[in-house]
Amino acid sequence: MSKHLTAVLGATLIVFSLAVVAVSQVQTTTVTKVQTPEGTYTIVEYPVGKETVVTLNPIGLTGATGRATILRDPSGTTIKLNLTSLPADLTALNVYAVDPTGALTLLGPVQVSSGIGTFTTTTPLSKFMLIASPEAALTTYDPNTKIFFRSAVPSGLTVIPIASAVGEQVAAVATTAEYVAPMLGIPTFKKGDDTKLKIDFSGAMEGSRANIFIEPHKNGKLTEVRMRFHDLKEAPKGTAYILWAVSPDNQFQKLGQIVNVKGRNEAEIKSETAFDDFGLLLTTEDIGATTGTIIRPAGHRVAVITVIR
Repeated sequence: MSKHLTAVLGATLIVFSLAVVAVSQVQTTTVTKVQTPEGTYTIVEYPVGKETVVTLNPIGLTGATGRATILRDPSGTTIKLNLTSLPADLTALNVYAVDPTGALTLLGPVQVSSGIGTFTTTTPLSKFMLIASPEAALTTYDPNTKIFFRSAVPSGLTVIPIASAVGEQVAAVATTAEYVAPMLGIPTFKKGDDTKLKIDFSGAMEGSRANIFIEPHKNGKLTEVRMRFHDLKEAPKGTAYILWAVSPDNQFQKLGQIVNVKGRNEAEIKSETAFDDFGLLLTTEDIGATTGTIIRPAGHRVAVITVIR
């Protein structure tokens, strides 16, 4: 074999080896860092009771910086944004939360003055990424969506890959803001004792009163839930009130139902759930559906529930 041919083969092997190494590195980064080929989804689940500082990476804004301070507690998640060194001609941004199904929740506009934008809000969501966009009416998010900031993955947290909702419209609807409930923090409740929670209603249920009693069992994982209604408003004709337990990963369990009749203003639902933690959601559902097997809410949320310890 000539020296020339040997040199060519040697160079080819070196290039091939480097290519294999490069491909291996790309695959490793894709899997362990972002879990999506584009690297554009940074959805994480925020821990309860721990303040998390999140870097907001600028997209196409040279020199701009962003930071979010996120604190999740049993009543919801508080988000504080601080954006600096923004372009002089940028006067407003819109902040969205993107959940694991890809659904967007508009958190609100951020007013910008002298290159600085600050914003504080709350959301019932626990798993999300943040994006800031000049668009005020985004309905979907993909790698081509025009955005100016995207949240990075906080140290110690794991990315939740985007989940396809194709062919499962009901599941996609069930993860929208209407069906999200803040976690109650069940692990903090004393086992074997019931804790009384006062419920205040607004919206269609305004004026109603109810008490909830939560009792985690000493043995096993079950938690008992009792909900007693007082001054119950009459349900719309053809519907029933359904009480749901909502897990941190948006799984639903029907705890009970009340078919409200005229003149009846007191009722009780008593049930158990094996969810480690959960929130509570009240909806009206079609009576025809409630007589069959209903596994997730499909009707209207009839109360914004504020839990007062």
